[in-house]
Amino acid sequence: MDMYRAHVLVCCGTGCTSSKSPQIIDSMEKLLAENGLETEVKVVKTGCFGLCARGPIVVVYPEGIMYTHVDLSDVKEIVEEHFLKGRVVKRLVASDEDSAEIAHSIQNLGFFKKQMRIALRNCGMINPENIDEYIAHDGYAALGKCLTAMTPQEVIDEVSKSQLRGRGGAGFPTGRKWSFAAQSKGDIKYVCCNADEGDPGAFMDRSILEGDPHSVLEAMAIAGYAIGSNQGYIYIRAEYPIAVERLRIAIAQAKEYGLLGNNIFGTDFSFDIELRLGAGAFVCGEETALMVSIEGNRGEPRTRPPFPAVKGLWGKPTILNNVETYANIPMILLKGADWFTTIGTEKSKGTKVFALGGKINNTGLVEVPMGTTLREIIEEIGGGIPHGKKFKAAQTGGPSGGCIPAELIDTPIDYDSLTAIGAMMGSGGLIVMDEDNCMVDIAKFFLEFTVDESCGKCSPCRIGTKRMHEILEKITKGQGELSDIDKLEDLCNTIKIAALCGLGQTAPNPILSTLRYFKQEYLEHIVNKRCPAGVCKDLLSYIIMPDQCKGCGICAKQCPVGAISGEKKSAHVIDQSKCIKCGVCMSKCPFKAIKR
Repeated sequence: MDMYRAHVLVCCGTGCTSSKSPQIIDSMEKLLAENGLETEVKVVKTGCFGLCARGPIVVVYPEGIMYTHVDLSDVKEIVEEHFLKGRVVKRLVASDEDSAEIAHSIQNLGFFKKQMRIALRNCGMINPENIDEYIAHDGYAALGKCLTAMTPQEVIDEVSKSQLRGRGGAGFPTGRKWSFAAQSKGDIKYVCCNADEGDPGAFMDRSILEGDPHSVLEAMAIAGYAIGSNQGYIYIRAEYPIAVERLRIAIAQAKEYGLLGNNIFGTDFSFDIELRLGAGAFVCGEETALMVSIEGNRGEPRTRPPFPAVKGLWGKPTILNNVETYANIPMILLKGADWFTTIGTEKSKGTKVFALGGKINNTGLVEVPMGTTLREIIEEIGGGIPHGKKFKAAQTGGPSGGCIPAELIDTPIDYDSLTAIGAMMGSGGLIVMDEDNCMVDIAKFFLEFTVDESCGKCSPCRIGTKRMHEILEKITKGQGELSDIDKLEDLCNTIKIAALCGLGQTAPNPILSTLRYFKQEYLEHIVNKRCPAGVCKDLLSYIIMPDQCKGCGICAKQCPVGAISGEKKSAHVIDQSKCIKCGVCMSKCPFKAIKR
């Protein structure tokens, strides 16, 4: 057995791969060999570490030193200094934004201190393309325990006792869903995994599949044993090529080791998994539409009841959970439901993974215990808002979610607390906004997405979302009327009741939450024909203040359309008929003489 004095873990998730991390691995292995270190230092390809804002990331163990923003040109220095001379390359070591001190290990970074990794436990820690590394971290032990020491009902009871709720957005109790399917009569049953992650800014499921695909395969096999199914399907976006490839590798390895296929662990239980690639339709994230798509038909929701646990894929009893839900299952079965219920809040147990994005210093993936406050996520884990700007709102749940205003920043992040303030957990997208964001424009952005992605099967969603978007477009162009607010609220309430599926029913949430907490911004747009954030271009006008203008001419030189004129050392003026409202003049004026 090879013994190495150091292991170098290099992120090869989508973000770091796009920044040439595979080439960093190749270069490092070549330089290590040239220096006779190939038997002393092992380079390992991993999934995402989470701190995406600072990729490519390289972590050296046993020290736990994290190098960030690593470039190909840095590799030689790391090899020569760290591995040949034993000196840390300080300029590359991660540190917190507000500290000049380097973090002497990954655990000392503020980004990681309040995190608790269960679903992400192996991401960034193992090579996702090597089943032996997964097994070395207790992989497939939970499946072995279930098949050899537990009955199917005992497995369901343990999952139910854990109070694990679906992480795909609705928060339905996982054990109850499995119990319904187990009780349904049928000679054939199916286990499905929803990896069709379509929310803007969401990449939690992708990262789990890229960094730890076997955890999902193991959980699906456990679910199959629990409900009496021998076949599973993973429905994954074709836009996730790295995740797809690693799943294919993982499935092949699991079959080779006898962990998928016939007579698993020498028992009479058999289970197989196949992949189905989605074409990018957002509606296929809805469970019934996903199953219709797997069947080879156009992805459109079905009416419920009957629910999938009774009549799902090809009319057979089916359970569907998302990637993050499955990723929790092996740990629950290994450590026990009692352990899992010690984490989180009374009604929201365990942890939640968020894709933290937007106006935040530490964009990336975070996993925190349920009940962690929004303030802790934004200020401590996320590192605060860039450029000294003020926090304004956070959008959770994507197109189906709502906005949390600054005054509610101490809200605990759990299912019930978010629902109470008009937001929702969703699958885990968390987009942070600052004072420069217009909330009317934010609502319009999500409505535009919903309009484009509506399958069109039901008229409340097909027509209603279009009408709502038209009203928002009218308001942001300065053509709004006070009656438009009443029309929006009526449409929102009607669609919530009448739409066929959950995606249509939750489409009004971005409007309702922004109206609830930011109604004054709507009124500013409608009554004063003004966008306070300066985002809606039709409501903008740039004016040079004559008493502040020094006549330097910089604004005129920078204007791309020649809309600014004036004599040297005299106040300049902007021709509003020519101005395209790009804002370059205001950003370049050294005397801050241009206002909007």
